[in-house]
Amino acid sequence: MSLTDQFKQHLHNNFGGVIRTNIKWLLAVSGGVDSVVLCQLVHKAGIDFAIAHCNFQLRGSESQRDEDFVKAIGNAYGKQVFVQQFNTQAFALQHKQSIQVAARNLRYQWFYEIINGQWQMVNGVGQPVNPENSLVDGSEGTRPQLIVTAHHANDNIETLLMNFFKGTGIGGLHGILPLINQLFRPLLPFKKEELLAYAQQQGLQYVEDSSNQGDKYTRNYLRQHVMPALKTLYSQIEDNLLHNIERFGEVEQLYRQSVDLHVKKLLEYKGGEVHMPALKLLKMEAHRTILYEIIKQYGFAAAQLNDAVALLQSESGRYIVSASHRLLKNRQWLIITPLETTNAANIIIDKADLQVAFEGGYIDISTKSFESNTAIPAAKTVAWLDAGLITFPLLLRKWKKGDYFYPLGMRKKKKLSRFFIDQKLSLAAKEKVWVIEMDKKIVWVVGQRIDDRFKVGPATTNFVEIVCSK
Repeated sequence: MSLTDQFKQHLHNNFGGVIRTNIKWLLAVSGGVDSVVLCQLVHKAGIDFAIAHCNFQLRGSESQRDEDFVKAIGNAYGKQVFVQQFNTQAFALQHKQSIQVAARNLRYQWFYEIINGQWQMVNGVGQPVNPENSLVDGSEGTRPQLIVTAHHANDNIETLLMNFFKGTGIGGLHGILPLINQLFRPLLPFKKEELLAYAQQQGLQYVEDSSNQGDKYTRNYLRQHVMPALKTLYSQIEDNLLHNIERFGEVEQLYRQSVDLHVKKLLEYKGGEVHMPALKLLKMEAHRTILYEIIKQYGFAAAQLNDAVALLQSESGRYIVSASHRLLKNRQWLIITPLETTNAANIIIDKADLQVAFEGGYIDISTKSFESNTAIPAAKTVAWLDAGLITFPLLLRKWKKGDYFYPLGMRKKKKLSRFFIDQKLSLAAKEKVWVIEMDKKIVWVVGQRIDDRFKVGPATTNFVEIVCSK
C-alpha cells in the first residue's frame, strides 16, 4: 500500500469522527522534507489547507531562503501562505528562555492566532487583523481551523527518550499526542525513512536546515549519536519503542484513573485553597506518587517531591513554594495556597517579612528594644510580644471552631467562640477575625487581644511589634 493510501486509511480509521476533512487545515511548513511530504499527502487526500511558515531569523540568508521556498510551495498548490518573521533571540533574552523554547512558544502562539481569526490574507499576504478595518471575511468558513504539524514516528521516539531521561514520570512516556487543542499530528505512525522514500518517489523538492547537522541541541544529539549506538545493540529498537509508546498510553489511562480516585478522596477545596489530611495521605500506598500528582498542578517540580513528602511529618508552619503556590503544613493538614496572599486563608509570616497583605488589610512586623518605662499601647490593632518567646515562621489564618488561647490577664485558656460571646461580637464580625499562630499556639487574636503567655514582662529586652491596618 502506498504512503498516500496509508495516510488516508490512518485518518479514516483513527480520526474519522474527530477530524472533519471539509474544514481548512493550517499546515506548519518549514520547507524540510517532513513538512513538504505533509503538504503532498494532505493535498492528495483532498483536504483544503493553508500554509504557515515561521522565519525565526536565526540562520541569516538560509532563513530567507526557506521563507522564499515555502512561498513557492504555496504558489504551486495554489494555497494561502502566512509568513511571520520573529526576532527570536531578543524574545529569548527578554523572557529568559532557551532559543528552542522561545521558538516553540512563538510559533504556537502565532498558529493559534491564525486559526482564531486574528490574522487575515490581504492581497495574498497574511497580516494581523485590524478589528476596526478588517478587509476580509473572518468567519470560520474562510479561515483554517486546525493546526497540523509534520511530527513523525522518529520525533515521537526522541521525545519519549528525552522525557524519560528528564524524569517527567509516566505522563511523559506517551510521547507526542496526535490530537490536542486543535493541534493535529497525522504523520506520527510514519518513520523518517518512509517520508524520505516518498519524497524521492514523488520527485518532491525540499530544503535542508544546516543546524540539523550539528549536535548542539538535545534532539539532534539523540538522533545522531544515541539512537545509532542503540541500534547496534537492538536492531528493532525503533519498532519496539513505538509499540511501547502505545502501551504506555494505555497504562497512563489506568494510572490516571487510579490517581484520580485517590485524589478525590483526599482533597478538600476551601476558597482558593486545597487541603489534604497529612496522616491519611502518609498511610496510603504510593503516597509519594499521589502527592506529586497533586502538587505538580500547582507548579511544583519533581525535584521538590522529597521536601514535600518531608512536610507530611514536619511541625506546623513548615512550607515549600513553587512559582505560584505555597505548600504549607498546618497541624494535621497540608494546604496549597496561592502566593497572592490576599486570596489565601493561611499566610506564612517569615522573620524577614516587614509587611504582609491579607483579606483584612495589612500586617506590619518589626522587632524593637524594650525598656521598663516604655508604655505599652492600648490600641487593639497593635500587639507587643516578647521577642524571646517568639519563633518564626508565624502563621496568619482565619480562626476556626475549636481554637483557644489564654487571653491577656488570664491564667486559664478560653475558646475563641466563648471569647467572642464575651466581647459581644456579631456574627459578621466573627467571620472576619484572623489569628496569628506559632507552633500550634495562638499568640494574637488580631485586632482583639494577645495571648497572656507571650506578653511583654519585666524580663523582656526585645519585643515583636505587630500592627494591623486596613
